[in-house]
This record gives sequence, structure tokens and C-alpha cells, in this order.
Amino acid sequence: MIAPFLASFPRRVVVFNPTGRYAQAQVASMREAGTNLVAGIALGRGGEVLDGLPLYDDIRQVPEPADAAVIYTPPEGVLDAVRAAAGIPSIVVAAEYVPVHDSLRAAQAARAAGSWLVGPNTLGLCVPGEGLLGSIAPSFCTPGRVAVLCRSGTLTLTMARLLTAAGIGQRAVMHIGGDTIAGRNPHEYIQALAQDAHTDAILYCGEIGGDKEYALAEVIPVCPKPVVAMLVGRHAPAEKRMGHAGALVGGARESAAAKLAALAAAGARTARDPEQAITLLKEALA
Repeated sequence: MIAPFLASFPRRVVVFNPTGRYAQAQVASMREAGTNLVAGIALGRGGEVLDGLPLYDDIRQVPEPADAAVIYTPPEGVLDAVRAAAGIPSIVVAAEYVPVHDSLRAAQAARAAGSWLVGPNTLGLCVPGEGLLGSIAPSFCTPGRVAVLCRSGTLTLTMARLLTAAGIGQRAVMHIGGDTIAGRNPHEYIQALAQDAHTDAILYCGEIGGDKEYALAEVIPVCPKPVVAMLVGRHAPAEKRMGHAGALVGGARESAAAKLAALAAAGARTARDPEQAITLLKEALA
């Protein structure tokens, strides 16, 4: 299992719905980071040019195939947008509050077409020195050999910035997405990173809610790279949503303590906070 954006950073990126204020700001950031944006998909505006980006009504009108798509379509249009983009190797979906069944169908459509779907409800991913798909601040990142994988968007930005300040460069900074349903789950990223020659260590930042960390624990023993794991939400009350849809403790199994115990038993080096995570990474890289 190889994540396409790790094998080779995308060189022909299309942006769905690039005309909104937020999307336009991210288009500028992606360009600043070195991402080659070749087209925007905006129904009814085909033939126009927006800040140098040619617009098309349909992805099928783009002259050459894209190798990544960043989707800024509102939640109710995400399923149709992912189906339209299915087959493009890397797809990033920014929208939050995508209906759960739409997220399930979008994830299935992307997977069936061989696409790696990041999100929904994601800041995307940054490969420092190569490019950005989404809205992770490139200035927070610096090239290196630690892969950062987070369920929380805020934590993604925080850990990238703290690692950079500590002199630890990143192979890639990736935000899985904060919703219950994600296009790809943590264990799949770990399996991909295990094969990546440019990754020396992995930092996983999880949180309460769901059971994604248990599938992750099953693959850690066969990962040849050291894994440092940190989970937030240790003091969160049960059955109360914290922050976003995926962060809700529905039972003891979904608590931070239970998940950390499972990850530690699988061989991960567990951290209680960012400072300890950085210390453990330095030890792993020594």
C-alpha cells in the first residue's frame, strides 16, 4: 500500500469550487508552497480565468489528466464532487458537516476507483519543500524525515510548528480528517509510511471517540519505523461531543486512556503531551 502523494508529490492539481473566499485564499497558499495548480472546476464559469487559474464546468473538460484534486465544495455537494474526481490518485476534501452516509459513499467511490481520499473535514497535507494540498500553513513546516499524522486539525498545525521549532523536520504533515468517517484510516497511513524510504519515524496524534486507534494498534507491531503516539481528550466527559463529530466518548473503549494502553501494548511510544512527544521523537531518531 503506497500513498500516491508520498510516492511522488502531485504535479497537476485541480481545485473543485475555487471561487469562494476561503478557497481563493487556499489557492494562493498552495501556489506559494510550490503546488502546480492547473485548473478549477466551477459549474457555470467554464471559460473564465480566476487569478490565472483556468476554469472548467466539468473535470472531463480539463485537457490533461490531474494527479490530485482539492475539493472546496460545500458539504451537500461533496459526494457528487468525489464521484466526479474518482480515479484521480489523491483527493482532498475540506468540507466539515458532510452527511455521514454521503461520506461513506464518497469513501467507497474513491476507494473503488483507486483514489486516496483525505478527509472530509481536513486541512489536507503538506510535504515540506515540495507542495501543499489544502490549508496547512507551509511556514509551520520544514523538510525532514518524521511523518506527522493527526485526527485533529488544530493539533496538526500545533505539532508541525512545535516540531519545526524543536529542529525536527517533517517528511509529511497529514490531517486525516475530524469526522467519524474518513476516506482512509490511520492504520492505512501507517502501512503506507512503513514502505516510505524517506520516513524515519512517525508521530501519530489521535483523540477520543471511535475505534480507529485499535486498527492502528494491529499494524504497529509490523511497522519497521518507530511510532510515537499522543492522544488528546484525557479529561473529556463521556457522551459529550468535544470539538467535532468524531470526538465523542461513547464508552470506556473510546477513551484516551484505553486507546493509549492499546497503542503502548502494540509497541508505540506513548506521550502525554506535545513536549513529551518531541522528547520521544528525538530519542527515536538518535
